[in-house]
Amino acid sequence: MKRIAVTGAAGQIAYSFLFRAAHGDLFNQKEEIELYLCDVPGTEKGLEGVAMELEDCAFPLLTGIHFGTDPIQMFQNVDLALLIGAKPRGPGMERGDLLMDNGKIFIDQGRALNESANPNVKVIVVGNPCNTNCVIAMHHAPRIPRQNFHAMMSLDQNRAKAQLAQKAATVPQKITCMTIWGNHSTTQVPDYTLAKIDGKKVEVVISDKNWLQNEFMDKVQKRGAEIIQARGKSSAASAASALIDSVKNLFTPTPKDDWFTTAVCSDNNPYGIEKNLIFGFPCRSNGDGDYKIVPDLPLEFSIKEKIAVTQKELIAERNCIESLIK
Repeated sequence: MKRIAVTGAAGQIAYSFLFRAAHGDLFNQKEEIELYLCDVPGTEKGLEGVAMELEDCAFPLLTGIHFGTDPIQMFQNVDLALLIGAKPRGPGMERGDLLMDNGKIFIDQGRALNESANPNVKVIVVGNPCNTNCVIAMHHAPRIPRQNFHAMMSLDQNRAKAQLAQKAATVPQKITCMTIWGNHSTTQVPDYTLAKIDGKKVEVVISDKNWLQNEFMDKVQKRGAEIIQARGKSSAASAASALIDSVKNLFTPTPKDDWFTTAVCSDNNPYGIEKNLIFGFPCRSNGDGDYKIVPDLPLEFSIKEKIAVTQKELIAERNCIESLIK
């Protein structure tokens, strides 16, 4: 049985996520779970309503539901903490201001994890800017191994697979080894040069190199903004589905001919990325919740140039919140 904490639990991403999680979509082995729903003060009635709906589904694998606004209580002995809740970026707000505002949230959540979570808890940050929010939480939870902290990049990977599949007239399940390097932002690097379609290199199946180098990358990088423009709201359902994938990637053995992207601590990485960042890398797992970064992948010069840009952005973000992680 796994104890799972979810922050922002009264929000839209969590609402799309929780029922699939309770149904048993997180783990290949049908494992019982206990949910701890956390949100900010003032959301108690919303949390109660979500808990009531979960109860009414009578999910056989859901053994308990708890809700509240104190993260120290909601993180008590949890095995998995999914940090969805964050302050959204408002009109005219600078990225640095958003980082500082969210910093206060993730300082508190990091401290709460440090105080009450299982010391081997796996943490996935979804609330944006997720990479740097994750840095903040990690720094305030020194009792938890730094390698246990992740920022969600599965949504970017899924978007890239979907675009390649459409172009190749196939299905996303045929796309393997798709990597998103760096930041969950418009500087992310969707690396098609390493990906395969039904076992063949992407450039063998899709000969339109101009499309790959320009339209494809641009589409993946800006897909979130495109969805907001189309529906007037952010991509909650696809983010929730990607969070399901993020958990499954860690708790399901990775096929030998594939890997997944997650943003993890860059300490001692094999690609020369500066330490103390949360950076998107290709990873594999044995299915035990841990992972290893896939080493020694050949990177084209153009990809290396783009990786340098996304690393520079992450360093700049870290510099913005330097006072919060001292």
